[in-house]
Parts: sequence; structure tokens; C-alpha cells
Amino acid sequence: MSSEITHWFILSAFILFVLFMVVKTFFYKNIAQREEKTSASIKLTLHEAEILIRKHQLQLQRALGNIDILTEEMNTMKNEIKVLKQRNSQYKIESDKYKTKIRDLEQKIEALL
Repeated sequence: MSSEITHWFILSAFILFVLFMVVKTFFYKNIAQREEKTSASIKLTLHEAEILIRKHQLQLQRALGNIDILTEEMNTMKNEIKVLKQRNSQYKIESDKYKTKIRDLEQKIEALL
């Protein structure tokens, strides 16, 4: 009877060990599947983020190129404005000269009358 109890105890312990190992295997398999799903989701998210980063990089490069073009145009406009201001000041000086000549002539005409 003692050997039957020992045999029964060993058999029960073995069955419990096998059940424990089966449960543990399914548990870790489930965890591994979740990790694979999470990993796939993260990879997809990273891929989408890379695409967005490339898109924004291109837009930034275009914008910087446009800024360079606009800066060049602004500098040419500044130079043109300087030239126009110089011409305007020359025209003012000439206009003042002509006004003084007209006044002188008006005074001479009045003196003759």
C-alpha cells in the first residue's frame, strides 16, 4: 500500500508538472504573439513617421530654396530702390535749379515791365 501511495504521488506530481508546463507554454506563447503584434505595430508606426519626416524635409528644402530666391529678389529690389532714390534726389536738385532760374526770369520780366 505504501508503494501504491508513492506511485500515485509520483504519478500525480508528474501530471501536475506536465499540466503546469502546458499552461506555462501557452502563457508564454500568448505573450510572444502579443509582442509580435506590438512590434509589427511599432514598425508600421516608425515607417509612417519616416515617410512623414522625408515629406517634411522635402517641403523644408523647397521652402529654404524659395527663401533664397526671395532674398535674392529682395536684394535686387533694394539696389533698384537705392538707384531710384539717387535719381529722385538728382531730379529734385535739378527741379530746384529750374525753379530758381524761373524766379530769376520772372524777376527780370517784372523789372522790364
